[in-house]
Amino acid sequence: MIPQSFIQDLLNRVDIVDVVGRYVQLKKGGANYMGLCPFHNEKSPSFTVSPTKQFYHCFGCGAHGTAIGFLIEYSGLGFVEAVKDLAQGVGMIVPEQDKLPPAQRAEVQAKSMALSEAMMKASDYYRQELRGAQNAIGYLKNRGLTGEIAARFGLGYAPDGWDNLRTVFSDYDAPALVEAGLVIDRSEEEGGGRKRYDRFRDRIMFPIRNTKGQVIGFGGRVLESGEPKYLNSPETPLFQKGLELYGLFEARQAIREAGYVLVTEGYMDVVALAQLGFPQAVATLGTACTSTHVQKLLRQTDHVIFSFDGDAAGRRAARRALEACLPYAGDDKTLKYLFLPAEHDPDSYVREFGAQAFEQQVRDAMPLSQFLLKEVTQDNDLSNPEGRARAQFEAKPLLQAMPPSGLRLQIVRGLAQMTQTTPAEIEALFELAQPVARTRVAPPRTKRTPPMGLERQMIRLLVAHPALAAGVDQAAIDAVAQLSPDNAAMLTQLLEACWALGDNAHFAALAEQLKSAAADFDSLIGEIAAEVESEPEAARLELAGAIRQTKMQVLKAEMERLASTGLSTEEARNRYRELMQQQEQLRRQAEVEATSR
Repeated sequence: MIPQSFIQDLLNRVDIVDVVGRYVQLKKGGANYMGLCPFHNEKSPSFTVSPTKQFYHCFGCGAHGTAIGFLIEYSGLGFVEAVKDLAQGVGMIVPEQDKLPPAQRAEVQAKSMALSEAMMKASDYYRQELRGAQNAIGYLKNRGLTGEIAARFGLGYAPDGWDNLRTVFSDYDAPALVEAGLVIDRSEEEGGGRKRYDRFRDRIMFPIRNTKGQVIGFGGRVLESGEPKYLNSPETPLFQKGLELYGLFEARQAIREAGYVLVTEGYMDVVALAQLGFPQAVATLGTACTSTHVQKLLRQTDHVIFSFDGDAAGRRAARRALEACLPYAGDDKTLKYLFLPAEHDPDSYVREFGAQAFEQQVRDAMPLSQFLLKEVTQDNDLSNPEGRARAQFEAKPLLQAMPPSGLRLQIVRGLAQMTQTTPAEIEALFELAQPVARTRVAPPRTKRTPPMGLERQMIRLLVAHPALAAGVDQAAIDAVAQLSPDNAAMLTQLLEACWALGDNAHFAALAEQLKSAAADFDSLIGEIAAEVESEPEAARLELAGAIRQTKMQVLKAEMERLASTGLSTEEARNRYRELMQQQEQLRRQAEVEATSR
């Protein structure tokens, strides 16, 4: 786990305007910067970035967060990945994530930079070579691709010849070229006169980018006949094909606009579909769909459609995609499977039948529930007990992989009906975690009642200016507890978070900490993010006033209670006088603060 102190230090060092500005065109507007929101479609800017709060907020869709949150939402990075990305930019090392000795860590970082630089130089070279390669240009034109789409995806050409990269790299024998997968070393035992040569020769080059836009690998396609038709970069420290998706970097905005992502089987499908009006397509890299692929896709959208050829190989690929999706199949996710006729891929289908026909295919894609039930029943005779039992046997590991949800219950009910059993019997037979059909679902835990009045004012000021928490004493907490125990718990949680951040606490760091720990504060954070920042001194005086009024309310209530008893005992009279003295002290404090304004 990354220490909160590191997160705070990181957010102090990065500038959110620079971070967001890499992806969104921002213009100065008063104290803030404005731009078109990258998270929803809009024609006039409602997206603001505050350099003082180090926070972004969209008045249109309500999206808000810190620099870390922006990278997570925009780039689809995980929390640790986003922190690492920002830390690298300001020269910080994420603690507990890299336990190598300093010298070894520096060596690893230097090697990584050398590989990245090599890939970038090779990509630039291949793009430059495409401009003069008439055979490669002719091939792309025959596939219906324009120069604009080729430039968008950074397509290039690796010319024929054994060592063309020698003209790019002054040290052609550098180990980094082998480690990056750009050249191949042949051992002396293998014989032959050439020990080192280019991996990619006479191929159209598809650069593979990570979510930050860095080239981490290549896919190369032969122009005519030849094997393999597609040649991919090998596994390297930069590139693991089971973790990456081709075209995801280019498709992110289109995925948000379309509301779904289309997962295809090849590079050319992605590029051709972008040319034909479907830029929300990505592709697996010559490997089966993995759980990491699914996680990356679901960070971009809740609606994923897998497109496969209708042949046997396509069915096998779809089955693997189904298995990868099951742990993430919840009630708020839409996962579908599109099967085209065996003679077509998405590119050829759109060209023959048109974009509208393909859009209809997308709309008619098979939902996960239907595909799962079809997979376990299509080869079994449900008219006899053996066939029904076999269908249940095949369904068991699939349903066990799913989280408890309404969707799983619907599938259980469908399977029960098809196999002449009951949902409760299926859940018992499959030993499903948290069975839904035979136990009453517990009602969701209600959120705390939103704070009102003075309590809300205090909490609001502390969220906006967490450094003010140093001036809140236990008596203030006790006073709030007497008026509203629920709000006191919320205030205590907030104060503990502020105190943990220390004297240099600021709004962005607190918002990042509360985001993962307390959903109760989210709407309040959004409100504060949308407002002009208040002056710290004015906020301090306002907080002191709210605390004083809260204490006065508690004193008044106790005094009224004592007065109602007639102050018949000495103890009651002494307590009443003590409360009057405390009340007078609070009045004097108010007078002093009033004169100091």
